[in-house]
Amino acid sequence: MGKIFSINCSAAKGVPKEGVQKAVLVKGLGIAGDAHAGTDVRQVSLLDMESVRGQMADARAKGAGVEIRPGIYAENLTTEGLDLAALKLGDKLRAGSTAVLKISKIGKECHSRCAIYHQVGDCIMPRKGIFAEVVEGGEIAVGDPIGLY
Repeated sequence: MGKIFSINCSAAKGVPKEGVQKAVLVKGLGIAGDAHAGTDVRQVSLLDMESVRGQMADARAKGAGVEIRPGIYAENLTTEGLDLAALKLGDKLRAGSTAVLKISKIGKECHSRCAIYHQVGDCIMPRKGIFAEVVEGGEIAVGDPIGLY
């Protein structure tokens, strides 16, 4: 069992997302108000904070002038304490007290380099990103539990 470290949303695609304290997951859609809501099997994107911290260290070592933070890779949910790499297609996660996510895609193909790739020289979403569909909606908040259902 892990926790939701950060919830991140944006009105446009291809840009870093901004953190919010709460959000509503809508069945079959994604996070209400997010630019990626309703996009095929990638309704909600997840990235673990452990990977983000690794990128923070790499950016500092390279002297990159960009702040690596949750949401910078355009992930909706930054998790902590949940081994995302162990998840398989079809696995279900309970997020908060009522929402259920079903893993629908692992990794992604980047057709063009995103803004963060140009700033830092790397984007970890193709390797570390996990995507899910919302099969049961509900409100989620930073600090809520997230784990296998």
